[in-house]
Amino acid sequence: MESQNISPREPQDENIIENKELNIWEALIPIFALIGMLFYNVFFVYGDDALSGSNQFILLMGAAVAAVVGFRNKVSYKQMIEEVAENVKSTTGAILILLMVGALAGTWLISGIIPSMIYYGLQILNPTIFLAASVVICAIISVATGSSWTTSATVGIALIGIGNTLGISAGMTAGAVLSGAYFGDKMSPLSDTTNLAPTMAGGELFEHIKYMAITTIPTILVTLLIFIIIGFSIETKGTPDISDKLTAIDAAFNISPWLFIVPVFVIFLIVKKTEPLIALLAGTLLAGITAIIAQPEIVMNVAGAESLTINSAYKGVMNAITVDSAVETTSAELNDLFSAGGMSGMLGTIWLIICAMVFGGIMDAIGALSRISKALLNLASTVFGLFASTVASCLALNITASDQYLAIVVPGKMFKKAYEDKGLAPENLSRTLEDSGTVTSVLIPWNTCGAYQSGVLGVGVSEYFFYAIFNWLSPFTTLLFAAFNIKIKQLVKK
Repeated sequence: MESQNISPREPQDENIIENKELNIWEALIPIFALIGMLFYNVFFVYGDDALSGSNQFILLMGAAVAAVVGFRNKVSYKQMIEEVAENVKSTTGAILILLMVGALAGTWLISGIIPSMIYYGLQILNPTIFLAASVVICAIISVATGSSWTTSATVGIALIGIGNTLGISAGMTAGAVLSGAYFGDKMSPLSDTTNLAPTMAGGELFEHIKYMAITTIPTILVTLLIFIIIGFSIETKGTPDISDKLTAIDAAFNISPWLFIVPVFVIFLIVKKTEPLIALLAGTLLAGITAIIAQPEIVMNVAGAESLTINSAYKGVMNAITVDSAVETTSAELNDLFSAGGMSGMLGTIWLIICAMVFGGIMDAIGALSRISKALLNLASTVFGLFASTVASCLALNITASDQYLAIVVPGKMFKKAYEDKGLAPENLSRTLEDSGTVTSVLIPWNTCGAYQSGVLGVGVSEYFFYAIFNWLSPFTTLLFAAFNIKIKQLVKK
C-alpha cells in the first residue's frame, strides 16, 4: 500500500465483527448520513476549506449516527470504544510519520535541499515533458523504496515546487506524482500492501506481482500517454524565461549539488529496508546539520538572531522542525513556495485521521462493515459479478472505514472462498484487491492515505483527483479485463 510500510498490529489479524441483529439498510444509514452531511458541508458552506476542521466534526457526527444504530442493535458503548481505540492505535505509525514528514520538510527547506532540487529541476524539466517525467521519477523511487508515502514526502514535494514555478497547476503535478508513486508502491515487493494482498487471498508474492502487471502496465502506459498529451497542450505563464527565478533562488540560498547527499542517503536507508520513521528522522537531523553548515544566514533568520551561536543554530533548526518557517526571495511566487509548516503543519491532517478512525471503528464495532461486504458478495452470481463486487467492496471500505488496510483485509477475507468456489486462482483476488483497494484510498479526503498525501503535498484531494489518472483508472482496467475474460487465471489443483 500505502506505503508507510508500517503497521503497529498485523493487518491480516484484523477482526471483522459480525452482528446478526443488523440488516443491510441499518448498516447503510451511517453511510448515507455521512455522505449527506459531507456534501452539504463541502458544497454549500466551506468549499475547499472544509478540511480545516468542519469535515473532521462531520466524521464524528457520522460516528454518532452509527453509534445510535449500534445501540438499537444491542451493541454496547464499551464495545464501540474498544474498537475505536484499536483503530486509533493502528494509526500510531502513520501519525508519527506525518509529524516526521513535517519536520523533514522544514529542515529540507532551510538547508537548501528543496530549493536546490527546484533550481536544477527548472533547468532540466520543461513543461512539455514535466508531468510524464514526474510519473516516471516517482515510479522508479517508489519501486525502489516500496513506499508511496516516502516518495511524495521527498521528491514529490520538490516536484510540486518545480511545477509551480513552471506555471503548471499543483493539482496536475500532484496527480502525476501520485500516479507514479502508487504504481511503484503497488509493484514493489517491499510494499506492505503488495505483501498483504496475496496473504489475504492465499497466493504467493511474486506470482501476485507478475499477475498484477497484466492490468498495471497498460494502466500506467495510458496514464503516461495522457500526461504527454496534457504536456503538449497546457499553457504556461512565461515559462521559457526562468532566469529571474533562478537568480532569486541563487541569491537566497547557497545552491550546490552536494546538498543532494541528504535525500540520497534517506532513499538508501529505505532501500536497505530501514523503517521509514527512522529514515525520515535521520534525514531530518542530517538536514538540520547541513543547514547550519550550508545556510547559516537562513538559520539565523529563522531563529530571529543576529549571529550564529550554538543557541541560535539550535533554535533555528528547532523552529524549522516544529513550527512555520519561511525564506524570502526577490520572487513573490517563490516566497509562497519556500515556506513550511513543520510538525505543527501536520496537526490538521492528524486530526482528520483520528476522526476518520473513530467513524471506521464504530462502523466495524456495530457489524456494519461486515454486513455491507456480505451484501455485495450476494450480488456476485457470475465471474464478472464477483470481480465487480470485490471492487465495490474495496471502494466502500475505503470510503467508510477510512483505512487502506481494511479495504484489503475485509474483502480479502469475505471473497476468498467465493473465488475458490468459482475455480479462480488466488491471484485474481489479490490483483483486484490492489487494483481497487490500494490505489483508490488516496482519492478519499478522509481516508488516511488521502489525508496524508493532501497534507504532505499541500494540494487538496479535489484538486488532484482528476489528474491522479492511474489511481482512478486502475479499477476500470481490472473490470475491463474481467468483462472480456482477459488473462483470468484458473485454479490449478495440486
